[in-house]
Amino acid sequence: MRLGKKYRHLLHGQTCACNSQLTQRLIASLSEDISRRSFLTGVGAAFSVAALDLVTPAFAQNSGKPLLLSNVRIFDGLDGKLIEGKNVLVEGASIKALPAKDESIADAELIDCGNRFLMPGLIDAHWHTILAAISQSTAMTAESSYVHLVAAQEAGRTLQRGFTTVRDVGGPAFGLKRAIDEGRFPGPRIYPSGAMISQTSGHGDFRMRSELPRTAQSNLSAAEKEGISEIADGEAEVLRRVREQLMLGASQIKIMGGGGVASAYDPVDALQYSEAEIRAAVSASQDWETYVCIHTYTAAGIKRALKCGVKSIEHGQLADEEAARQMADAGAWWSIQPFLADEDANSYPTSEQRANQQAIAKGTVQAIELARKYNVKLALGTDILFNPKGTASQGKQLAKFAQWIDNLDVLRMLTSGNADLCGLAGPRNPYPAPLGRIAPGAYADILVLDGDPIADISVIGNPEQTMRLIVKDGRIHKNTL
Repeated sequence: MRLGKKYRHLLHGQTCACNSQLTQRLIASLSEDISRRSFLTGVGAAFSVAALDLVTPAFAQNSGKPLLLSNVRIFDGLDGKLIEGKNVLVEGASIKALPAKDESIADAELIDCGNRFLMPGLIDAHWHTILAAISQSTAMTAESSYVHLVAAQEAGRTLQRGFTTVRDVGGPAFGLKRAIDEGRFPGPRIYPSGAMISQTSGHGDFRMRSELPRTAQSNLSAAEKEGISEIADGEAEVLRRVREQLMLGASQIKIMGGGGVASAYDPVDALQYSEAEIRAAVSASQDWETYVCIHTYTAAGIKRALKCGVKSIEHGQLADEEAARQMADAGAWWSIQPFLADEDANSYPTSEQRANQQAIAKGTVQAIELARKYNVKLALGTDILFNPKGTASQGKQLAKFAQWIDNLDVLRMLTSGNADLCGLAGPRNPYPAPLGRIAPGAYADILVLDGDPIADISVIGNPEQTMRLIVKDGRIHKNTL
């Protein structure tokens, strides 16, 4: 095509703005996004059969009749005195009643439990559904499909360990949660936080040094693209990222308020997020009638978080007496983990990380003593992270709390106690019926065990041998009776 001299400037050439570095970066980013959307559209089409409910799950197929669990000694999640002379009647996803042992129930499927111990399903208050069973390098480099398939496999194993509920405190667990809730895969109930929200250089900033500095034209980091974390600086960005996670379906919000043992850059004692930024996260969460939990180890981090209205302290092993007293006065939860630097702990490659791990292990013992001294509300979780070999020790690790807390209280915390923490989500609670209890109206999440964990808490750490019946949502997932 020929143009006159008047219009020749409209011709595309090397001096055109289209060829500028900025424009080319924007085009590349847009192309990447279009390719990703096209891929997701293809995946959606491939799985449209499942969306039309033409696929029936092959697991946990019950008869559809009411289920009567007889000949049991019942720990209801609260009372140390076992309930005897009662059975447990399950209808649908809930416990219908605790009928007397000689009461006849018409048309019920009967399971004689042989005078065994019956209790609510276990709840892990600090779990990473997507990140527990993969290495950190896999999380950052593998295809998303692989990461999520491994997570789905691990969810089934988590349920087989007797954990019928987990509070997920970081990672893109929304899709897996939906699939489990729809009965497409076996797994625990998931209370999702979504992406961990972190400041630049914070505990959720997984970028390489070569990716700095970030500009308005920079692509998102790999962790941000996958929904593992979100980097937000300043009140406006924090508000945006919190609201995004709420939009995706977060039941609570997780922010990073300090450094970590595994961090490449941020030291354990680093304070992260200003008061204004934390208040922004709390305000946005409160507007949705839910709460913020915060990763922090130090006394200073705990005190700053409590001052801003945070309701759940995750870790906190370096707390002092004043921090513990403030948690008690605020009615906040202390979500603590058995970080003991022992054979079951997460492994770290550098000497600095291992030194931090030893300091946290020492602080774990002191933290539990302080929590008991000031009557802080304790929640128990594992925080198994990037540790494929460590996930099998989930129950074993939680049983270690019996070194400082009596067995009955450990069981209470792992059932009704952790359920109460999950319930802080208020209207954002995806599972509004009672959890962690054996009572009429509660979800039928039930374990039948060989042995008595009130007498020997190690029973919960050997699920393959001791857990004879696992029921979640009224469905039988294991029955070796």
